[in-house]
Amino acid sequence: MTILCVRFQLPPTREAALPELLGLLEEFTPVVEALPPDGALADLRGAERYFKRDAVELASVIRVRALALHGVDCVIGAGPGPMLARMALKAARPGATCAVPEDAAVDFLAGRPVAALPGVGAATARTLCEYGLDTLGRVATAPLSTLQRLVGAKAGRELHEKANGVDRGRVVPNGVSRSLATERPFIRDELDPGRHRRALLSAAEELGARLRALDKVCRTLTLTVRYADRSATTRTRTLGEPTAHSAALTRAAYGMYEALGLQRARVRSISLRAEGLDPAEQASHQLTFDPLDDKLRRIEEAADRARARFGPLAVLPGTLAA
Repeated sequence: MTILCVRFQLPPTREAALPELLGLLEEFTPVVEALPPDGALADLRGAERYFKRDAVELASVIRVRALALHGVDCVIGAGPGPMLARMALKAARPGATCAVPEDAAVDFLAGRPVAALPGVGAATARTLCEYGLDTLGRVATAPLSTLQRLVGAKAGRELHEKANGVDRGRVVPNGVSRSLATERPFIRDELDPGRHRRALLSAAEELGARLRALDKVCRTLTLTVRYADRSATTRTRTLGEPTAHSAALTRAAYGMYEALGLQRARVRSISLRAEGLDPAEQASHQLTFDPLDDKLRRIEEAADRARARFGPLAVLPGTLAA
């Protein structure tokens, strides 16, 4: 077990503390991959040799330091690869590390639903379940040719390997700068869908303005809805083209929100995260003949000039038409 998947139990108001917590992990290994808004992967192969401690023992030290230095507890999963570490994290409890040894991976996976496997989406899970392959144990024992007929040659081979505990993933060091986030908390738990949509509009406009100020575009948008019972729903959508256009971000946010089908949900806060940031100069834009879209882009340019001259509050988020 050389890979840790750590989820820091950060309240919504402290998501900005993630870089400091990543620095804590980097005291043990330089191979740290941020998983915004509150997690990370860490490859401890070098650390195990250097500190002469295994990954589970190092995880205990990391937890104690996070509590002592930052007042933040964490949940940790450990495994021989990133996939198994992520799945171990789902089974972990605060204060204890869930570890999956390589020789126990197949047994650990066998009883879990196929949808629990990272990379298996709703459509793939539905297809597999229609043929009785509803658990990873059944997928592991299914003929490779059957899986390839159902989901395709490459996807079938990868699915067969993962269900049998073969984890070929690796930790890719990065930083949290490849994402931007904003949150709209409500004064009290909010039932009104109209207020939910206005919060989404305001958040999307702020994200668009921040992206344009940095000359960045984003490829994916993530919506997180937090409820009164402290649970949350997260949805991610890949955009049709990389963009920093507030109207496009708003449309994507509205689409994800409507797909949730919330009915009288008591919502505590709504947050949006722009991920997969790239330089705007490297992005292409599909030209349209929509006069409304052109008008919105001209309004954005004027609003950006006002913000640059008079400050971020010169144009309040949520005041532009979408």
